[in-house]
Amino acid sequence: MTALPETSAASDIERLLVAMRPKLHRYCARMVGSVIDGEDVLQDALIKAVEAHPSAGHIGNPEGWLFRIAHNTALDFLRRRNRQETLRSMEEADMIVDQLDDVESRQIAATSLRTFMRLSVPQRGSVILMDVLGCSLKEICETMDCSLPAAKAALHRGRAQLREFAAEPDDTPQQRLSDADRARLGAYVAHFNARDFDAIRAMISDDVRLDLVNKTRMRGKAEVSRYFGNYAKVSDWRLVPGLVERRPAILVFDPDESDSRPKYFMLLGWSADKVATIRDFRHAPYVVDGAEYLI
Repeated sequence: MTALPETSAASDIERLLVAMRPKLHRYCARMVGSVIDGEDVLQDALIKAVEAHPSAGHIGNPEGWLFRIAHNTALDFLRRRNRQETLRSMEEADMIVDQLDDVESRQIAATSLRTFMRLSVPQRGSVILMDVLGCSLKEICETMDCSLPAAKAALHRGRAQLREFAAEPDDTPQQRLSDADRARLGAYVAHFNARDFDAIRAMISDDVRLDLVNKTRMRGKAEVSRYFGNYAKVSDWRLVPGLVERRPAILVFDPDESDSRPKYFMLLGWSADKVATIRDFRHAPYVVDGAEYLI
């Protein structure tokens, strides 16, 4: 983490939030096991940061300060969701942190979000901070508010757990879109790819809500229609129905790159066979990093 000059840290908080957003999302998504939930946690953390900044006084390490807020917001989210193991107390132990070679480092960085969720919170946080984001032990202690021996212990045991998980056979059943989801997503995608936006407008409800993540929000058919008009002006997209984190989703690819990964994705919510909500991550492409998807 890089310390900014005092005057810059005080006056450029918004610029810093924009610059740090992808990195903070990478941490939040791995802490909560979902790129989608990770964006929600990130948004909460950024709101907290903006609210706290005027009364925070001098912030010597703005990036570390933001990571601390993101870490605590992720913990709050996990407690609310109540879907993960009880927070374990930090174990005090004086141990040496093992050094990883390049292959092991790349393997840990590529670990699936679902696998990270099998680690305890201290283990998960320490491994993500050091092996995914390149933080030091000192920075881990500052972010997680723990002692150096506790950080070393969590890191050591987290890495050991990941090695054990990597040796297990992958017997996770492959999920598919249901017939109903494939039919309605397929119709939406077919009209979109054909640039038949009048047909799309006929599919949305009168009070449809749009969240163009990291950009704007709109409500109502008349307002949201402008969103489709913006898509009509560009040609850098090709939509495909599929799954993201086992949720029905629309994956968006670059039409000029046939074998590439999706650039971003969209989520639709339905009510009485009409599109009631649209969540489009076009302006938050970092969200797709680490996402499990299936076509």
